[in-house]
Amino acid sequence: MPKIAKELSPLEVKRLSTPGFHAVGGVSGLHLQINDRGGRSWILRTKVGSKRRDIGLGGASEVTLKDARERAAEVKQRIKVEGIDPVLEKKSKRAALIAAQAKAVTFEDCARRVITKKQAEAGNRKHAKQWESTLERYAYPVLGKIAVGDIELAHIVEVLEPYWSTKTETMTRVRQRIEAVLAYSITHGYRDTANVAVWKGNLETILPAPTKIAKVAHHTAVAIDDMHGFMIDLRNRTGNAAKCLEFTVLTATRSGEARGATWDEIDLASRIWVIPAERMKAGQEHRVPLSDQAIKLLEVQPRDNRLVFPAPRGGKLSDAAMSALLKRMGVKATVHGFRSTFRDWAAERTSTPNQIAEMALAHTVKGVEGAYRRGDLLAKRARLMGQWAEFAETTPATGNVSAIRSNEVASYEPF
Repeated sequence: MPKIAKELSPLEVKRLSTPGFHAVGGVSGLHLQINDRGGRSWILRTKVGSKRRDIGLGGASEVTLKDARERAAEVKQRIKVEGIDPVLEKKSKRAALIAAQAKAVTFEDCARRVITKKQAEAGNRKHAKQWESTLERYAYPVLGKIAVGDIELAHIVEVLEPYWSTKTETMTRVRQRIEAVLAYSITHGYRDTANVAVWKGNLETILPAPTKIAKVAHHTAVAIDDMHGFMIDLRNRTGNAAKCLEFTVLTATRSGEARGATWDEIDLASRIWVIPAERMKAGQEHRVPLSDQAIKLLEVQPRDNRLVFPAPRGGKLSDAAMSALLKRMGVKATVHGFRSTFRDWAAERTSTPNQIAEMALAHTVKGVEGAYRRGDLLAKRARLMGQWAEFAETTPATGNVSAIRSNEVASYEPF
């Protein structure tokens, strides 16, 4: 028979000081463990099935000897009657708690992780910022504090429905962003149920189709034959907003690309402006050939700032600065609309192949042509941008544009 330990009194237990295990009696296997630093805790050393287990019953400073004996007796009874393994049971409960806590991640917490990922991936910082601002304004007030695993279809409808008819394009993007956040939560194990923000077969049965309630508003553009008069008026304006807008028009680039242009991106000798990938919408470096008119504009720009067209206080020009200039000029067009004017001119007034015009706009050329095209047709694009600049300086009645496919000059009657 196993040796039965003497049942120690609370005072006798208190006097124990040697590091190690000390049997205290009362319940077979109950010990006081003293570590090398003097820490004291109750341990039940017993057999569970075929394994020896050391089962913690709490610290001696918090659990009295009497309570330790009661806990030890209860554990031994459960082992005998229920056949449980207290160590495995504890591990299982801890794992379940950790899993439950993981699934308690709120929508806002999860969304911020997705936004951080998007910011790392995005070449266009403005796009990443739009993610954050739209979710903060429309989604967080309803979904922000809810665990992603608890979000239901009704919650999504509550976010979208109030603005669906009046701000259709914005809310369409909000829906897509909520869908992305929930997809992330499912992938990372924070959500077990289906993605309730998907459109097909889900929200499409509740909300009207965006195409039925809102028409796509294209950027307002200056008519092709109005470009000459516009450029004359623009060049009579002073300030960097006017200079930047002229440069934007001559290069057919996006507002942000021109406003962010730096002198180290521009090689006047080679007549090339190289926009780095991180500043491009498509995330790819874009070489822009500079026409005579663009070079002339750059040559007179001061170089006391890293930016080519700095704001009056030295920072980057805002998009609103050029929009306000257009408004003062009485021009009902957007800055981005000049890219449309350029594209229409290239298609209607020149024999420019489609892929060259698309490359000039830094659009991705799709299909077989895009798959096999390795160069950027810089020389041909340089001719096109020269033609565009000349057209903008020529009155509609006398405009001559050379065909991009030929060395001969092609005369035409303006449309």
